[in-house]
This record gives sequence, structure tokens and C-alpha cells, in this order.
Amino acid sequence: MTIFSLWIINKAGGLVYQRNFADGLAALTSNEYLVLAGTLHGIHAITSRLSPMGSSSGVQVIEGETFKMNILLTVTGTKFVLLTSLADATADTVLQKVYDVYADAVMKNPFHTPEMPIRSEGFDISIGVLIGTGQT
Repeated sequence: MTIFSLWIINKAGGLVYQRNFADGLAALTSNEYLVLAGTLHGIHAITSRLSPMGSSSGVQVIEGETFKMNILLTVTGTKFVLLTSLADATADTVLQKVYDVYADAVMKNPFHTPEMPIRSEGFDISIGVLIGTGQT
């Protein structure tokens, strides 16, 4: 499996963290990433209301021709998004581990303001160790 990118989107739809790991994605500007995060937030909100079976947590996987977008929604409304290759088998496990690192390195940091961009060297290092170059 190849992990292309990790996004963290706050409950208001703002992109608070974005990091690319493997080659293969189009080069985007920071503004384009912000627009994509806001669009995904809107799609997620719409799909959470479309379920014919009652309440839903929204879309969890979006699959394209060459990639998958896996989404983990936390109880606080933060979304963790992992862009992977189609041969993905472990994205849910990786997303859960990313969430654990986020809880330890970001949410326990007394200098971090919730819902604001993540600027934590410890978080960056831990994510780098967890995902590496994106090749698993």
C-alpha cells in the first residue's frame, strides 16, 4: 500500500494539518488544499444526512480510479483523511494510530489552541515514524 497524503480537518471544515508522503499526487498550493478540505467537509455533512437507514456518520471511503480517500470522524468532529493507493488494506488501522498520536502529541500540548493549525515538531516526528515514506 502507498500512502500519498494525510489531512486533518477541524470541525468547522478548516484544514489544520496536511502532509504528503509519496510521489504521485498533483502538486497543489496551500489555498487549493484549503478549498479541497472545505469541499470534503461539505460532502461529509451531506452524506451523513442521506442515509436511508437513519443516522449515519457520513462517507468513510471515496474511491477514484487511482486512489482511495479514507476518512475517520472523531467524536469531536475532527476528520482524519488518508489518501492511499487502491491496494489499500490497512488505512483504518493507520488512521486510528494517527488519531492516537494526535491525542498524545497535540491535544495534551498546553500550547496548542484547539481548531487551529497544528505546529508541533513532536507530532511531525511521530507521524513521520508512523507513516515514513508512504510505502508500507
